[in-house]
Amino acid sequence: MQPPTQPIGPLAGVLVVDLTRALAGPHATMMLGDLGARVVKVEAPGHGDDSRTWGPPFLERDGERTSTYFLAANRNKESLTLDLKDTSEGGDRAVLEELVRRADVLVENFRVGVMDRLGLGVDRLHELNPGLVVLSITGFGHDGPEAMRAGYDQIAQGEGGLMSLTGDTDPTKTGVPIADLLAGMNGAYGVAAALFERERARAAGEPAPGRVVRTSLLSSVVGVHAYQGTRWTAGHEVPGLQGTHHAAIAPYGLFHTATSPVQVACGSEGLWRAFAPVVGLDPAEARFATNLDRVTNREELTAAIEAAMADAPAEDWLERLASAGVPSGKVRSVDDVYRWEQTLSQGLLIGVEHPVHGTVQLPGSALRLDDQPFSGGRAEHLAPPLLGQHDAALRGELGFG
Repeated sequence: MQPPTQPIGPLAGVLVVDLTRALAGPHATMMLGDLGARVVKVEAPGHGDDSRTWGPPFLERDGERTSTYFLAANRNKESLTLDLKDTSEGGDRAVLEELVRRADVLVENFRVGVMDRLGLGVDRLHELNPGLVVLSITGFGHDGPEAMRAGYDQIAQGEGGLMSLTGDTDPTKTGVPIADLLAGMNGAYGVAAALFERERARAAGEPAPGRVVRTSLLSSVVGVHAYQGTRWTAGHEVPGLQGTHHAAIAPYGLFHTATSPVQVACGSEGLWRAFAPVVGLDPAEARFATNLDRVTNREELTAAIEAAMADAPAEDWLERLASAGVPSGKVRSVDDVYRWEQTLSQGLLIGVEHPVHGTVQLPGSALRLDDQPFSGGRAEHLAPPLLGQHDAALRGELGFG
């Protein structure tokens, strides 16, 4: 199957069947689509992906209401509505099975056991297409004593320990659904590896069965514990709420000025020696002479820095710190980020032509290939589809017109 317009990118020619909804799965398939894959989003007739109704805010025009949440995770896809329980001759199940026969990848994020109950378990999928790469995203893993639990981002942030690290006084979730997003990223990464393995085997004339790739919200959160994890696993220290300062480096965090806060990152002794005189401190003073000293005496250090910074506005401090070669930055609002020239220079704001709303601006892909000015592998991105927008074309293409 070839899309109406052939995209460029390392995954051009790869066909992805997307059975997912909400965020983790759609984010994974959007990443694959950004890199040139053709993604067919299979949705339930009538209502489609749950996130189509999430809001406000919505875009509204000519009686059509579009969730901005849905827009965030579904660019570069075609929408095909199918009732997966329709097993009549020539019915929707037959359409899906024909799509699976032609596909390279299938992605699902149902609860454990749902695909089997639908008659679409791994054995059946590989009977239809032995080389199919299957990505399964769950909440807590496909096995283990709590595999049957539903996966919701904030629950996973709490259960996975992330909320115990975030905040000043109470455990706090991140401002984006980070467990979902990480699971989607891990899923896309696993699919790319499985496709590479399969194609390498085919090139060598060896058997190339499809791999089953599994990830979960829980594993994705635990997988980014990084040094907070080893504080416990190796150091037997239980980390707590981190607030706005680094647990193992000082000064490294947010400091208040006469106006808005600024962030400072003294990630080396050399940077500390450059920073200290800017705020009137002696870098060799015994309380602050080494990083261990500064972490041990963090409260005193922070108080001294903020006392110095209270005499001038944030912009003045950013200029002084830049002149001294000290990494620093402001805390931008989201609207400011998308007006910032550096953001725009990285292709992180893209315009798509929506069939109802006209030109819509979306956040772009985090990847750029070679020296291309655009994000992902596409010079032109497709707008997130209307529900069932591609029904007729795809049914015809699959022989069910």
